[in-house]
Amino acid sequence: MYVVMNELNVPAPARGQMKERFGKSAENMKEVEGCLDFMFLEQEKEEAPLVVFTKWESKEAYQNWLHSDQFKNAHKEKRESKEKSPASGNELKEFEVVHHL
Repeated sequence: MYVVMNELNVPAPARGQMKERFGKSAENMKEVEGCLDFMFLEQEKEEAPLVVFTKWESKEAYQNWLHSDQFKNAHKEKRESKEKSPASGNELKEFEVVHHL
């Protein structure tokens, strides 16, 4: 099993827009082969990063998604839009699951 967390630094005024954007993605992730779970996480502290948490059958399944048409389509709007992303930065963290309940 493989877990990926994308920590998004989003200023308070843009957090609603970012939550809406990823809300649309959640349903689509159900159709991605090898994706076991998708969560969009928000901490109580307003300045804390928003986190996109995904769980995969394997690292290979995650890599396959990164190179898939599904991934390209999911990020197409961002590429084609002239609007700047609400995130001021991000940090991607990837983990091989060693122990799992």
